[in-house]
Amino acid sequence: MSNAHPAGTDLAQPVAATDHILGPEHAPVVLVEYGDYQCPTCKQAAPTVKLLLEHFTNRVRFVYRHFPLEQAHPFALSAAEAAECAGEQGRFWQMHDLLFEHQDRLMPKHLRSYAERIGLDLARYVAEMDDHVYLQRIREHQEGGRRSHVRGTPGFYVNGRIFDVSFGLRGLFDAVSARLGTHR
Repeated sequence: MSNAHPAGTDLAQPVAATDHILGPEHAPVVLVEYGDYQCPTCKQAAPTVKLLLEHFTNRVRFVYRHFPLEQAHPFALSAAEAAECAGEQGRFWQMHDLLFEHQDRLMPKHLRSYAERIGLDLARYVAEMDDHVYLQRIREHQEGGRRSHVRGTPGFYVNGRIFDVSFGLRGLFDAVSARLGTHR
């Protein structure tokens, strides 16, 4: 059944080679985030995730997937498309960081300036953005998020289990630490 979750997990879409990934393939903890570049809580989560990856070096694999909340955040979808364009040129994480850093400036002219800043082939970037080349990939992320019961952003999964960050992001450290059998 295609809508069934993998055994023992809430995450409907297993991590794949096409995902945006930081960290080693065989890390004991896999952290998946469904995020939105215009979401204030996602912006707050970004440095927390970086700290977590530094603290648990080589023991955590981080996966970022798009879940733009288009009705609430009118520029989130185009920001996700810009990130995908950058990813196809090997610069996803640079664009990812810029989008959160400049979350209040995500209009097309700003996205283009970020593409220029990180050294993308601008003609390719403009053509891909104009043709919405990566829209289907983003829609697939959204569908995977819906099947995984993402209700808002950021939606986090620790080793396939949904993790509620509504009470704060510090709990992510505790969850990772518990799965590693360590104490911070």
